[in-house]
Amino acid sequence: MKPINLFINEMKDLFKCKNVYFMNGSENETKELLDIAQRSVFDDKVILKKLNHNEYPNSYYHRSNINDVARTEHLTYVCTKNIEQAGPNNNWMEPNEAKKKMLKLFSNSMNNRTMYVIPFTMGMYESEYAKDCIQITDSVYVALSMKIMTRVGNKTIDRIGDSSNFFRGIHSVGTLNPSERYIMHFPEENLVMSFGSGYGGNALLGKKSYALRIGSYLGYKEGWLAEHMFIIGVESPNGKITYFLGAFPSACGKTNVAMLKFVFKGYKVWTLGDDIAWLNVGKDGNLYAINPETGFFGVAPGINYKTNQIIMETLKNNKFLPTLFTNTAIDNDNNVPWWEGLSDKIPLNLTDWKGEKYFKDSNKTAAHPNSRFTVSIYNCPTLSKEYYNPKGVPISGIIFGGRRKDTIPLVFETNDWNNGVFMASTVGSEITAASSGDIGNVRRDPMAMLPFCGYNMGDYFQHWLNIGNKIKNKPKIFIVNWFRKDENGKHMWPGFGDNSRIIKWMIDRIDGNVDVKKSEIGLLPNILDLNLDGLEIGKNILEKLFSIDRQSWIKEISMIEEFYSKFGNKIPKELQANLLKLKNKIQN
Repeated sequence: MKPINLFINEMKDLFKCKNVYFMNGSENETKELLDIAQRSVFDDKVILKKLNHNEYPNSYYHRSNINDVARTEHLTYVCTKNIEQAGPNNNWMEPNEAKKKMLKLFSNSMNNRTMYVIPFTMGMYESEYAKDCIQITDSVYVALSMKIMTRVGNKTIDRIGDSSNFFRGIHSVGTLNPSERYIMHFPEENLVMSFGSGYGGNALLGKKSYALRIGSYLGYKEGWLAEHMFIIGVESPNGKITYFLGAFPSACGKTNVAMLKFVFKGYKVWTLGDDIAWLNVGKDGNLYAINPETGFFGVAPGINYKTNQIIMETLKNNKFLPTLFTNTAIDNDNNVPWWEGLSDKIPLNLTDWKGEKYFKDSNKTAAHPNSRFTVSIYNCPTLSKEYYNPKGVPISGIIFGGRRKDTIPLVFETNDWNNGVFMASTVGSEITAASSGDIGNVRRDPMAMLPFCGYNMGDYFQHWLNIGNKIKNKPKIFIVNWFRKDENGKHMWPGFGDNSRIIKWMIDRIDGNVDVKKSEIGLLPNILDLNLDGLEIGKNILEKLFSIDRQSWIKEISMIEEFYSKFGNKIPKELQANLLKLKNKIQN
């Protein structure tokens, strides 16, 4: 018997499911799953509710349990042979102990339920970088979401054939009991077990679990990188396209930049992905990136036609794959989703994300701050034709950023690749609603990968340095902070579309058209090289946006030293040297 059939039979015996639904990727299957979801009730709620298709074509609404609305990082484990392999950046559990715990939870958990078998491929079928996977789930919402987010179908089965080399993702929503909620990753076995959650980041195992946590480990072993990054191509008026990667923690504007609309005529941003990038060094010595996904799983609040016209057009495009809205509010008069920031006027007849009537004088939000949309990438009107290139696109610039109210300037270029890896390894960001934790506190989030690196992050930093040694034409590395505030707590930079001004400067740097000012932390723009036409921003504000406060940086360095100390001798000597150099420059 083929390994894939053995795996499915093992799952049937484990879960004791009532039925098995083997997904084939067809359009008729999509309609059938939508029908099942609209007729089925779970957790006392209809799984999917049809929305107004005149306003939002082919769109449906899903409301999750109120205790299941974000990634549960404190219940997410990396199960390697020893704790040092997992590193201090991960929760660790011994593999046999973890399996024993999960198998007990899985046993009979699909009794009277359908077991969905989802064969899917991450990356273009024709790409040498693509990976084949099988996910098991008892959630039709997950099944539909995976169909939007990945390449689901019989082609994956054909690619796997008689091989046992495929990812195994095992998921059950269970009873949604938070005390029985775990996501266990077994990097050495290409396996993930998830129980007790239906939230995308915990249940769509092709996403954070495989594409990043397992993928990062595979990349470490195989010589490539799996990163939490957008991929864009910026076309200049002369027709040249410059490709960028960008890493930002969730809810820090990653999707907005991925679908950026330039404020200058003649420039156009082509979207290749907003969340995941797999990076390989090509035979020509350039760094190439592919997006292994086929959809967007984005945060809804704050999105509107002014802040992100492209994503709004994407949400309203009509393709055969559905669009799903999760935990937004519902405007009952029009049967459409609504969230804070969508419109200035709050609809009169709203049901909030909990399913309760919303009152305007309430101190609570109508939509959950981490409410989401799941939409096909093929709906995106700015989708790059190079998205279909199995080799990926050559990268010229890499952007790292976080949400910081002070310390970090609006933008600076790092001195070289190793210095860029150092700066990226120290990135800090305020906690957002996408993650469990106290909102507003600052934590280190290197490369925006802290929750997603499937092995010791000290080894991960060294892997970045090693990859750099293989790249002949190294991309420039930039650090940005769109969120710096003044003494009154007001954002000094408008962000959104005006971020294109900063990216234009980056292109000028890549093309060698502008010079820079050396500083203690890196290479700063000359203000006159920033095109600020049409932007009302005072000279004093600009100076603050690029100011380097030594006392703030002394504190920053102390926090970096504290963070590094968690990894002991795993921190590469090149990064230690960069830290010492920064410390000497700031203190002298």
